[in-house]
Amino acid sequence: MSEEIILVRGNGTLAGEVRVSGAKNSALKLIAASLLGQGTCVIRNVPDISDIRIMSEVLRQLGAPVEREGHALTIDTSAVERFETPYELVSKMRASISILGPLVGRFGKAHVAMPGGCQIGARKIDMHLKGLEALGVEFVTEHGFLKATTPRGLHGAHVVLDFPSVGATENLLMAAVTAEGVTQIENAAREPEIVDLATMLNEMGARVSGAGSSLIEIEGVPLSSMHPCEHATCGDRIEAGTFLVGGALTGGPVTVRGIDPSFLRMALMKLELMGCDVEQGSDWVTVSRTRPLSPVDIQTLPHPGFPTDLQAQFMLLAARAEGASVITENVFENRFMFASELMRMGADIVIEDHHALVRGVERLQGAPVTSTDLRAGAALVLAGVVAEGETRVRKVAHIDRGYEDYVGKLRSLGVDVQRVVEGAFGDDIR
Repeated sequence: MSEEIILVRGNGTLAGEVRVSGAKNSALKLIAASLLGQGTCVIRNVPDISDIRIMSEVLRQLGAPVEREGHALTIDTSAVERFETPYELVSKMRASISILGPLVGRFGKAHVAMPGGCQIGARKIDMHLKGLEALGVEFVTEHGFLKATTPRGLHGAHVVLDFPSVGATENLLMAAVTAEGVTQIENAAREPEIVDLATMLNEMGARVSGAGSSLIEIEGVPLSSMHPCEHATCGDRIEAGTFLVGGALTGGPVTVRGIDPSFLRMALMKLELMGCDVEQGSDWVTVSRTRPLSPVDIQTLPHPGFPTDLQAQFMLLAARAEGASVITENVFENRFMFASELMRMGADIVIEDHHALVRGVERLQGAPVTSTDLRAGAALVLAGVVAEGETRVRKVAHIDRGYEDYVGKLRSLGVDVQRVVEGAFGDDIR
């Protein structure tokens, strides 16, 4: 059996300048929101990654042609009449549940396959459903599909989320823009990607205020007053944070461009506490380091807290610090799967419940490791940069979900890295 892997030869070099792509977690929802425009939307700064390709195909299956030119997507939703998404696509990507809100907002009904066949409670889709039920949506589940109807129409409501869920906030936003009356979402997610979505919805004729705060207000408008728009996706703060961690790991300096530094306030603060020098401008950040890494304690929390999507990268930094760090994961229960892979490379990590005690080690050793998720995969490649010898990272499809040309960007920063097909007869270098 042959498999594509990422091969890293540790050279301790990662320095230079890189431009980050548009935010994956924003672009996915902007594509879904284009359904409400009932015409041709142009979304710019869209990363060319596998998750975007899947979401584009979901739109095509609904009847909307999607064309890519460079980093711009042109989506014509004017002739969309279908409101059912196919299981084979939705099962590949959990974020495709975000199609539910705009379908309900446009058609008053939707048939959406349960993402990954998950139990509702286990994956917190129940928050999406409870919120939409408050707006007048009724649900039944049949044969693995979630069927939504609005027998008495969509109406505004005051919705309080149990947890500031990004997905639930986005689905509620996209359904509420065409609901009659005013909707308030209390304990709303505050991520920059929520602000980006609200901005595009307003450019399409919606009336959304308060995005970026814990209370969002949506004044419903008739569907007929919604129209297409052109919009540029905000920069990807997690990709930016990943490269900045690389700079902290090797000393850099690494400059990332195309990102609002305020999106990364907590992560940059932690980098400074670990002994890094941080400079920033309107759309760039530079990280460098001349002293040993200091240990740090981190707790992941919804934005503006420390992002769970940077936890693995900072665990790697902690593994090279002089002293012991404690990392607490409060958002995703399975995020520490990465630790066992990093331990294969010589890291000293003890997991207890949702806490990780990370004692810094002098060196890491190259080893065969496996991406357990998107961010873990990116962090394992970075670990290979400072490890002795050769690191082979498997299951690189995880990385391709969220990083456009990750290997190419790392090579431009001086990393000895390549994609190879590993097979019974040696490596075929790509």
